[in-house]
Amino acid sequence: MAYADQQKMTGSKIAGIVIAVAINVGLILALVFGLTISAIKKEIERVTTIDIEEPPPPPEEPDEPPPEQPDVAPPPPVAPPPPINIAPAPPPIQTQPTIPPPSPPALRIPPPAPVAPPAPPPAPSKARGARTKNERSWAGRIQENYPARALREEIEGTVGVRVTVTADGRATGCSVTASSGSSILDAAACQGMERYARFDPALDAAGNPTSDTYSTRITYRLN
Repeated sequence: MAYADQQKMTGSKIAGIVIAVAINVGLILALVFGLTISAIKKEIERVTTIDIEEPPPPPEEPDEPPPEQPDVAPPPPVAPPPPINIAPAPPPIQTQPTIPPPSPPALRIPPPAPVAPPAPPPAPSKARGARTKNERSWAGRIQENYPARALREEIEGTVGVRVTVTADGRATGCSVTASSGSSILDAAACQGMERYARFDPALDAAGNPTSDTYSTRITYRLN
């Protein structure tokens, strides 16, 4: 027999053996399985009630304190982002058909004028009236010039006179203010005043010489 035929026969035998073994194993398993099911059914019918007790709950474990957590520095504060300003839409522009009148000008009140400093006190006035100068001398000369007619007629009397004293201290414009009763004595008194009388002239407020008036009485007496 050739080698190839031997190989074919050997393979066929092996296959047949495997099939036979499988059939036997299956029969055995079927038999065992059937017996087992019958036994289980009989046991179920025999047992009517089975008390099932719940196992006791496991003992409670004691509470364990939470594990200590290490000190951790808090995170740095985070600044919130800046708000975003969303500008609203601009209002609509309204046009006026008529131009309003201009507003009145603002009232401006000028500042008060500065207070003027007080005026300096006025200088003392230098004004004064006319004063006689060497009055005894010229008054004696007027009496010495006794009118000759009045001597012959032995006429005596007192004459009141008034003269204008000029700025240079001389007498002028004599007038009789009180008559002696004798026109001769009255005329002689005015002539003597205008010829012999001398004065310190009057002064105005600034101290300048000015005109003034002066009044006096002249008495004529016989020895």
